[in-house]
Order: sequence, then structure tokens, then C-alpha cells
Amino acid sequence: MSFSLSHPVNTALLLYILYLLQRILFPSTSIPRTPPTEFKAGYSWMPRTHAPALLFTTYTPRTLSKFDGHGGGRILLAIAGTVFDVTAGRGFYGPDGMYGNFAGRDASRGMAKQSFDLEMLTPIDQPLDKLEDLTPEEIENMKGWSEHFTNKYIICGRLVENDAEEL
Repeated sequence: MSFSLSHPVNTALLLYILYLLQRILFPSTSIPRTPPTEFKAGYSWMPRTHAPALLFTTYTPRTLSKFDGHGGGRILLAIAGTVFDVTAGRGFYGPDGMYGNFAGRDASRGMAKQSFDLEMLTPIDQPLDKLEDLTPEEIENMKGWSEHFTNKYIICGRLVENDAEEL
């Protein structure tokens, strides 16, 4: 088998291989004069606004209840004492979302029992739910939800009793 440049296909393949080799060995080092701002259909690599900074905060049921998403505000919920910022999931946890009753509340019992009923929520003026009557399966279910939220949303605080000193 011999290689001949007299055939046009061989010549085209050789030129293409040489071009690719040149691109690999000598990549372009030119820097664009202006940074790109858009890419097809209005995609922007720069955010229009930066998200507000979140500080790890201690919340009580009363202070947490303010973050229920009404008025377009942040949406927080707690599971097993950990407070998550679920604002990114406004469609689920916002005022009109299917899990909207968990917004601004301790959702531990509801997540453990897979129930979104209002009776799963402890009133904000009562002590935190100790969850002592949950079965081992329900506790594992709650831990699974907590792990899911940890991987998906920002942890922004911890939930303590109403009479605890806020930090």
C-alpha cells in the first residue's frame, strides 16, 4: 500500500491533517479586545445582578417565618435544625408553589412523613418539634431530604428555640 499525493482525496486529507497539527502545536493566543457579553438568544456570561451575600445566621421560628417568599423576598426553610435558602426553587417553595406551606417554617416533620399538610407544621410561637414520635424509617427519610437540600441549596443558618439568644 503506497501513499500518493496525486490523488485529490489524499492531498485534501494531508492538508487537513497539517492544518489540525498546526492548530494543536501553535494555538491562537490572541485576546479579544472586548469581553463577550452575549451568545445566541441573549445568553450572557455576566449576571445582570449579583445575588445578595448570605451570612450564616441563627434563626428562631419567629424570625424564620419572615422568609416565606411573599413580596418576592427570600425563601428559607429548615430541616432538622438546618436552614436552607430555597429561593432558587421559588416555583416549588414560593407562595404559589406546591410546597409553599414549608416556606419560612421548620419542614422536618412534613419531610419525614412525606406530608405537605398544614398540621405537619408546628406553630411558630410554640417550642420546636422534638420529632420524638417519628419511626426510624421516617427519620431516615428526613435525613435523606436534608442531604438532598444540602446538595441542592445553600445552607444559610440554624434553627433554635424562640427564647434562645440570637447570634
